[in-house]
Amino acid sequence: MVTTNQMQFKCFKAWDQLPKSAEILFGQAEKQSLFLSRPWFENLAATALGQDQNLLLACVVDSRCVLAILPLTTRDDGNYEPLSHHVTPLYSILLEETKRDAIITCLVGGLQSLPNKIHRFLPIDADDKNMNHLQQVMESLGYECNRYIRIFNWVHSINGASFKQYMAARPAHLRNTIKRKSRKLEREHGYHIRLFVDDDLQLALTDYQKVFRASWQGTEHFAGFIPGLLNHFAKHGWLRLAILYSDQRPIAAQLWFVAHQKASIFRLAYDKAWKNYSPGSILTSYLMEHVIDIDKVNEVDFLTGNDPYKQNWMSRCNKRWVMGCGNKPKFQSTLIRIIARMKALGERVLT
Repeated sequence: MVTTNQMQFKCFKAWDQLPKSAEILFGQAEKQSLFLSRPWFENLAATALGQDQNLLLACVVDSRCVLAILPLTTRDDGNYEPLSHHVTPLYSILLEETKRDAIITCLVGGLQSLPNKIHRFLPIDADDKNMNHLQQVMESLGYECNRYIRIFNWVHSINGASFKQYMAARPAHLRNTIKRKSRKLEREHGYHIRLFVDDDLQLALTDYQKVFRASWQGTEHFAGFIPGLLNHFAKHGWLRLAILYSDQRPIAAQLWFVAHQKASIFRLAYDKAWKNYSPGSILTSYLMEHVIDIDKVNEVDFLTGNDPYKQNWMSRCNKRWVMGCGNKPKFQSTLIRIIARMKALGERVLT
């Protein structure tokens, strides 16, 4: 246990060990991003850990409440990793920011006490004040930290526009494709779209999985991840799962989340046999109209990836980074090797 000015660094290995005051931090973080919410992290811990991984919630606490939470996992080899999935779009510390300096100093002191001296945090926003301050403190205490781009993140601010106004600003070729292909699909096969929010989730999941298997996506690495996510987020009213049906079967599916006036586009898939009808574009247009005109979101976020088509729908590209920190000089060569391996992985993710 590390203590600094009445603050203590503590590690918890289960959710029910966390003091109730942790809900305050999760509530604040959730407004920034659903991917910093407790339901997101709980589902990851329950469905997306390897056999050699275990949950570790590194925290700073005082006599009254939890002041910081750094969700991690431990491996049998002693390494620590962020609690994340390969599609995690954002990671950060959950922090009581009014005491940022003292809290992060205590947190870093606690991290130094852990057996592993190499720490990786990903993906993080370049403007994340808490992570930037964490890096400053770690470097002041003898760590060497390096960053490199992990993913690109396309977003669009609605700025009070209606769906009609939003679409009028999209490229002409996109608007024409949606009109032409939707008419063709309706004329030749007929189609309808169903939006699942909080009911018939088993049907939604079954049809989503049919589309996913028939798409280019392959199979889910963790079978329980998506079912758990649907159930967790539906309970909070965050789920927007739209499925396009034609010839009485599902041919496209999109999994979006909506909370705190932001829509997050999480998964897109369509049956490859129906590619010529552009079912993905038809479904994206449908959901855009829903989240803009009905959910009244302020922002739409395509989350991860630099696919060219995203530029047709979005207007701004952010960068998400990996930050690796290790004690120098003893661990410098190890850190360099880790960074090199992660850069190679990052290049594959970015393409």
